[in-house]
Amino acid sequence: MTRTAMEPMETRLIDTAISELASTSGIPVAFGGAAVDGVVAVTAIAGARTNALDGLSVSPRLGLGGQALIDARPHSTGDYGSSRRITHDYDRHILGEGIAALLAVPIVVAGRTRGMLYGGSRAPGTVGDRFAASALAVAARLARQFAEHDARTRATDHGIEPPPAAVPTASLEDVRVAYAELRSITGTISDEALRARLATVERRLAALGGVTVTGPAATRPSASTSPAVALSRREHDVLGLAAVGLTNADIANRLGLRESTVKSYLASAMTKLDASTRLQAVSEARRHGLIP
Repeated sequence: MTRTAMEPMETRLIDTAISELASTSGIPVAFGGAAVDGVVAVTAIAGARTNALDGLSVSPRLGLGGQALIDARPHSTGDYGSSRRITHDYDRHILGEGIAALLAVPIVVAGRTRGMLYGGSRAPGTVGDRFAASALAVAARLARQFAEHDARTRATDHGIEPPPAAVPTASLEDVRVAYAELRSITGTISDEALRARLATVERRLAALGGVTVTGPAATRPSASTSPAVALSRREHDVLGLAAVGLTNADIANRLGLRESTVKSYLASAMTKLDASTRLQAVSEARRHGLIP
């Protein structure tokens, strides 16, 4: 297989990310790799009990990852073995490792999938909100790193000054958590003057994450050219908290809402974002620049 010049950098960063996800999220199995010539070759594996995942290469449209590779959006299944929504070309790898629930999160740069992060659980159901939020955040971080590397390479090739580095990646997750927490606090305050002051801080935090807040929702000038999605403030708040891994019960407690109301806001946001799961809703909200 022909190797691209970018692959060693991408592979190195993805290998590190897989170790990070496994150690911080508690996911039983994490694995992933860079996309080379349109195929994801798994190079990093953490938590495996067998060698079933060794040598796994995922082609477009095949398996869960192959669908995520083509769609450039996350896909998940609660019971891989019985799923009828995917092909089963990789059963000997996935089922051989004893994986039941699986999540595939693509690393997307300029509409092209450059790598994939996977998380698997040996019990049917889900891989968990904590891992899903972590995987989305890490995929977004890696996409920024790949894009920055691309920009530096282009600048060097043309003999111009490379663009400045973005906010250190380690602090971006702190920005996201602080942003979500601040929005949940602001929503409980009736003092208009204090709300205005908190809104100023909110805009500063959002800017650090690459989002410009102009009202109840936010826009990112460099985001997709698709029509802007208009979320209500509560839909925005709920998505922001879901993005950092909070459960519906946790979100309800933070915002002083009923859990059923949180589910309703999430469902409404998912409809507006054309997402079938909360994971996809968070991914789409970030793609549209609605949340950091």
